[in-house]
Amino acid sequence: MYLPPQFAAKDPAIALEVMRQHPFAQLISVGPDGLPFVTPLPLHVDERADGLYLLGHVARPNPHGKYLRDQPKALITFLGPHAYMTPRVYPDLARVPTWSYLAVHATVEARPIEEFENKDQLLKHLIHDHDPAYADQWRALDTEYQTRMMQGIHAFEFQVLGLACKVKLNQHRPESHAAMAKAYTAGNQDERALAQWMQRLGMVQQPPTA
Repeated sequence: MYLPPQFAAKDPAIALEVMRQHPFAQLISVGPDGLPFVTPLPLHVDERADGLYLLGHVARPNPHGKYLRDQPKALITFLGPHAYMTPRVYPDLARVPTWSYLAVHATVEARPIEEFENKDQLLKHLIHDHDPAYADQWRALDTEYQTRMMQGIHAFEFQVLGLACKVKLNQHRPESHAAMAKAYTAGNQDERALAQWMQRLGMVQQPPTA
């Protein structure tokens, strides 16, 4: 990922928050044809004493499972809030449009999860993340049915080897910040989230009014 210094997040907590708030990621490996092979999938972020891990699974017919066994290193990308920004936020006219966004790229090494108990734990993590009310229903399902369902997936633990976090909010153009924050505060969900990030990063001193 192209990462100019002014957009590189220095605080690792920002990357963790983006991954947790936007867990539907893109898993990218190199296929046998030499081209990227991409699988969209939700991932659970797991902080441990020995490092950061991501947990997820793909359907058993998906060839990505074999690719990860043959070549465990891969790239996982997360896209946070993003939105267009008009050049009308600048005080002068000689400007161009841009796009604001937060993104995280994780270099990972995959390890297959084969044991029933470990697969079950992975699924419970994902259920807890996205539908905790379903947890009791999953636990009540017949063990034979659960086993069949787990046989239909390739489950993986991805150890994070490196993280790059990009926060592109026109940090280097302070003359635009007040107008940007005001415009984003009056916008859609992603735009409001960007305004909140501007506030948290100290780019604007108080919540702007629309």
